[in-house]
Amino acid sequence: MTEQETRRQRRARFEGLAHVVTKPLHRYLLRRTAPDMVEDVLSETMLVLWRRIDHVPGLRNGSLPDRDEVLPWCYGVARGCLANARRADGRRLRLVERLTSVQQAPVSQAPVPVVTDHSELHAALAALGELDREVIRLWAWEELTPRQIAEATGLTANAVSVRLHRAKKKIAERLQSGRKNAERAGHKMSEGRSGQ
Repeated sequence: MTEQETRRQRRARFEGLAHVVTKPLHRYLLRRTAPDMVEDVLSETMLVLWRRIDHVPGLRNGSLPDRDEVLPWCYGVARGCLANARRADGRRLRLVERLTSVQQAPVSQAPVPVVTDHSELHAALAALGELDREVIRLWAWEELTPRQIAEATGLTANAVSVRLHRAKKKIAERLQSGRKNAERAGHKMSEGRSGQ
């Protein structure tokens, strides 16, 4: 096989992969970071996928890849790129703070948009550890199986199943507790009847 044919096949494999994973990866990133970071992180993710095209599991020559086979691995790549972007953003903010503190000008961070529709659920999710939150998100939002979540996170499928079970139980308990507290707060204490 000539070098040109090899490059053509590599490009065709990448284009097939991109066709299958770009939209799900975009949704994945939108749910996890600020909208102004999504395109940059997605671009970095696609660049890593291009570089590591030979390592993507389930990717074959000549046909579109099976979404269920390639997407969990690609979520893992996106997760790593997002972590790198957050670290870089944190370093950049710390540098700006140091530079502006010399000039005595306070640096304010842009407020993070808060979704209030499901505040109880968001609070229950926030009470979980970062990895448990990611496992729940991959299961609920991306509809991955424990085996696929394991591939995306680097855990074993058994560890994912245990984490998923415990995290769902914690969320349910917290939501139930919140409902009970809301019911108690909504009822007035009954006033005693006078015996006439």
